Amino acid sequence: MRCLSCHRLSWRVICADCHARLFVPTTTRRKVGTLEVVSLFKYKNIEPFLLTKHTPAGYRLYRYFSKAFFKPFLDDFASHIDMPVTLLAIDEQVTHGYAHTALLSHYAKSHKIIPAHTALLAQNRVHYAGKSLQFRLEHPRDFRYTGEAGIEVILIDDIITTGVTLQEAQQELERHGVEVLFALTLADARD
Repeated sequence: MRCLSCHRLSWRVICADCHARLFVPTTTRRKVGTLEVVSLFKYKNIEPFLLTKHTPAGYRLYRYFSKAFFKPFLDDFASHIDMPVTLLAIDEQVTHGYAHTALLSHYAKSHKIIPAHTALLAQNRVHYAGKSLQFRLEHPRDFRYTGEAGIEVILIDDIITTGVTLQEAQQELERHGVEVLFALTLADARD
């Protein structure tokens, strides 16, 4: 196997040198309405890797991102809580063989961080990439939640751009008595 960054031989999808050089988290926090969103990277710093999400290489990369960055972050969070928390990935619809958000939540699980797969799905399959805020507001995702009511959750997504999707998900969850503690994303597209 080869490192997907430098293409040298490596047992890992990203070799140790590239991991240390290229993937240093620059954790940011921003408030979107009442929701706190934690992002581990700036979009521009990992854009080529994020754009692989619907490819075979993307499967390996998103699994790597989850294990290398989401899991340690969530393990640290879990060390400060007593009760388990549910991970809800934004829209785990399978595209091109897998759901990239499902990978992020699945490989970040622990005894206190428990994924609830396919519990929050969009009914509207609109694509927001490259679209304006106005377009996003006029074409909501129309989320449906089928999970347990009255629980605490952490929302998971790959990228935050405007935050409209995360806010819409939060509103749907609140209708079911679900408290969203915060959202965790790989990258923030805002500069």
